[in-house]
Amino acid sequence: MQVMGISGMPGSGKSIVSDIATEKGAIIVSMGDIIREEAKKRGESSKETAKNLRKEFGEYIVSELTIKKIKKLQEEGVENTIIVEGIRSLPEVEMFKDNFDNFIILSVFANPELRFERLKKRMREDDSTDYNVFSQRDHTELNFGIGSVIALSDKLVINESDVESFREEIIEYFNEIKL
Repeated sequence: MQVMGISGMPGSGKSIVSDIATEKGAIIVSMGDIIREEAKKRGESSKETAKNLRKEFGEYIVSELTIKKIKKLQEEGVENTIIVEGIRSLPEVEMFKDNFDNFIILSVFANPELRFERLKKRMREDDSTDYNVFSQRDHTELNFGIGSVIALSDKLVINESDVESFREEIIEYFNEIKL
């Protein structure tokens, strides 16, 4: 079973990559979903929970919970490629590399203005129509270390054109790595 990661700032296009991977038979394990599930249990916002989990259990807690979930899938006999969506720090990358052979990272980049417009349309619970709130969220992500993950990823894809061109580039990459 191949395990790989996807990283990128909010609104960069990670979910499109995940959708394509799913179409190719991969299973998505979203670190953001893990945080959102925990936030719901705690009655907190996702932002608060992301900070509080790390404060309470250490900076690796989200990756630990993700690895636990993936290992459970392995124990259940899942052989599909598993995509970890939403890796945000180099220590998390190292944990995945320590736990899964040939672990690679695909990062997606899009400029802030374009990402903000996408998030305003998407309007998931943690999205905002206020640019200052969006910018603050970006700074939080960068403080987690996501910039280093993106900079040191195995593959970087720019997502600033039309969706179809982006999809074609992702499909081509997945074909290259035999996903």
